[in-house]
Amino acid sequence: MRVGIPHLGNLYIPLKTLFRRLNVDYVVPPLNSRRTLSLGAKYSPEGLCIPFKLTMGNLIEAAELGADTLLMPGGYGICRLGYYVRIQEQVLRDLGHPATIVELGVSERKFLGFLEMVKKLSNNAPWTKIFAAFRFGLAKLNAIDRVERAVQKVRAVERDKGTANRLYARSLDALDEADDYRTLKKVEADYLAQLDAVPRNGRQPLIVGITGEFYVLLEPFSNLDLESELGKLGVEVHRTTFISEWTKFSLFFGFLGKSKKERIHQAAMPYLKRDIGGDGWESIGEKVLYARERYDGIIHLAPFTCMPEIVAQNIMPATREEIPVLTLLCDEQMGKPGMLTRLEAFVDLLERRRQKRDNKNNSGQAQSK
Repeated sequence: MRVGIPHLGNLYIPLKTLFRRLNVDYVVPPLNSRRTLSLGAKYSPEGLCIPFKLTMGNLIEAAELGADTLLMPGGYGICRLGYYVRIQEQVLRDLGHPATIVELGVSERKFLGFLEMVKKLSNNAPWTKIFAAFRFGLAKLNAIDRVERAVQKVRAVERDKGTANRLYARSLDALDEADDYRTLKKVEADYLAQLDAVPRNGRQPLIVGITGEFYVLLEPFSNLDLESELGKLGVEVHRTTFISEWTKFSLFFGFLGKSKKERIHQAAMPYLKRDIGGDGWESIGEKVLYARERYDGIIHLAPFTCMPEIVAQNIMPATREEIPVLTLLCDEQMGKPGMLTRLEAFVDLLERRRQKRDNKNNSGQAQSK
């Protein structure tokens, strides 16, 4: 048995660690590229979204590397994600790949279902070994996300643009190679210290929240490396979702993330009173919360044809909270020059808005004196 799984941000690193410790033959498909997207778009139904097309391309590339057991998230719910596995399995069969797709039903059995799947793939390894491997993989995932949060802050204010990205790339390689807790902590601390020492330009960055559908939020190739481009424009990014947080909420029945989810849903209630599938409900609530926290603006990422995010996009202008929102629809036709033009115009709007607010505050303070 050789196992493969589609990419989702840096999730391949802890998964590789998990399977390596359980002696599971695991292949990592190439990182998402134009070839991945071309393959996925070529063999996918035209109307489906970019998460489907990119994961389709990943599955084909994993099968080309000899993977005969492919893992794919799925489950019941309002989002079309529940149909992915059946369609992708048919596509692989039509292409002559004998691989079997194992559906990861995180919406049903959650943590227990995930562990049961791992036990089958690991040839019935002892539960103690499975728990130990999972725990170390989760520790590595948390370390990766902590470093990424630091990178998001440094990108916006670094004097030499690109320094944070170079450190980030090296940190991922080092964290990937770390094989025990002591080394993992040392690598994390070392790169956090290096990021903290990056020379700053002394400017006060704009702060922009990024919300939307979780795949295009977490997979940089699908959004044309949006966060890095915002950093070049002097914008500090606060993303609503990290893989470690999503993992805790999705696998542990929401116990570790329940209060945050409930707070988001409560914030959305005046405008949307029920789950509409995907992350549409969360996108509305996160807009409300970002406005309360005095962010400068919001970028809303949505796959083209994604019904839940289309609903969210149309509700956002009607909310009472006044905060600029830029919606970017992601698909294979999205071009980087066009996206950069829209980002530059949006950042210019936010800078003028902040300057106007600061001038008003300064004028008010002068009159009070």
